[in-house]
Amino acid sequence: MAGIVVVGAQWGDEGKGKIVDLLTAEVAAIVRFQGGNNAGHTLVVGGTKTVLHLIPSGILHQGKLCLIGNGVVLDPFVFCQELDTLAASGVDVSPSRLRVSRKTHIIMEYHRLLDTAREAFKQGRDKIGTTGRGIGPCYEDKAARIGIRAADFVDEALLRHKIEKAMVEKNVLLTQLYRQPPLDPEAVWQRLTPVARRIVPYLDDVSSRIEELLPQGVLFEGAQGTHLDIDHGTYPFVTSSNTVAGNAAAGAGCAPAALSRVIGIVKAYTTRVGAGPFPTELTDAIGDGMQARGQEFGATTGRRRRCGWLDAVVLRESVRVNGITEIALTKLDVLSGFDPLRIAVRYRCNGEEVLYPPQGENALAAVTPVYEELPGWDADLAACRRFADLPQAAQRYVARIEELTGVPVRLVAVGPDREQTIFRG
Repeated sequence: MAGIVVVGAQWGDEGKGKIVDLLTAEVAAIVRFQGGNNAGHTLVVGGTKTVLHLIPSGILHQGKLCLIGNGVVLDPFVFCQELDTLAASGVDVSPSRLRVSRKTHIIMEYHRLLDTAREAFKQGRDKIGTTGRGIGPCYEDKAARIGIRAADFVDEALLRHKIEKAMVEKNVLLTQLYRQPPLDPEAVWQRLTPVARRIVPYLDDVSSRIEELLPQGVLFEGAQGTHLDIDHGTYPFVTSSNTVAGNAAAGAGCAPAALSRVIGIVKAYTTRVGAGPFPTELTDAIGDGMQARGQEFGATTGRRRRCGWLDAVVLRESVRVNGITEIALTKLDVLSGFDPLRIAVRYRCNGEEVLYPPQGENALAAVTPVYEELPGWDADLAACRRFADLPQAAQRYVARIEELTGVPVRLVAVGPDREQTIFRG
């Protein structure tokens, strides 16, 4: 059985959308298995940019089935907006091509309000930089067993009852703690109903679809990055779901044995959006240059991404917790013109040198990176299509990443377009 998992190996924004789009040709179906519309995957095909937040990145390939798994939290309004945007550009987004698990939890209006109210209520360093999309509160309701699932859209009496029951608690939080006006359950119901009815034809048993299509290949598309994982990331500056490869089975509804390849997406440098520790961050002209050349703005929020040198300590941890079998290296072209280049190969922490991140809360903020320098290059890589076409210094940089992680780099992206890719092996 051929199950390929694509995960971000840093803090997200590594370019997973492009890699999923490229690999879609090898499989019959593409599955999103966690996260929500707090993630944005950017695809560039023939110079045309498409940004997706919920619908899997394989949607631009005709004849491929796209699935949204039970591990996703789905904003029904955003989902319908994406349907309309894609349809307007000529993409087939009919239920024959796109299916949503009946077990997928739904982001409600009150989840978004609670998310933004809670972040605004926090002070200073307690802020975590949430996108305010309602992701965390929706996962909270899921864990508390009071969530609304996509299957509830079929039973409108049940849906209405669950909304009314949930909003007793939500309105107490909004009014008594966060000093916000209450929501009217009837108004919430009225706004949701037409959208819910539109989504019903897309509902399916996604687990069964995966089982049927595994012999033809299924690609599992992760969102965010490993170090935003709720368990294994830089807690509390993390997302609200498990972003690691192991969650692909639970978040999609298949056996772990079906996952035969794990492709870690690695940006040739490091970026991070929002708050949280970032050992190799550059707050100087070099960091500004990376940000400008790489057009480093969040695809979902538009926020400026923080930039820094590549961090091999972070990557080693990603290899360990994901079982990464191969690396897809993105944005190598952005490093052209920077000389020398630096890679953090270990940290100094409490008087010792370590090869893996410390695990105490916010401990990553107290480490000092130990750097290794490599020569840079000044050539434009955009037209390179073979590894041998790259400058020797660029080839050496890729080889050093392989040495530091113990994982082969099988794909190198030298530009945003689908065609600007070098395949190795």
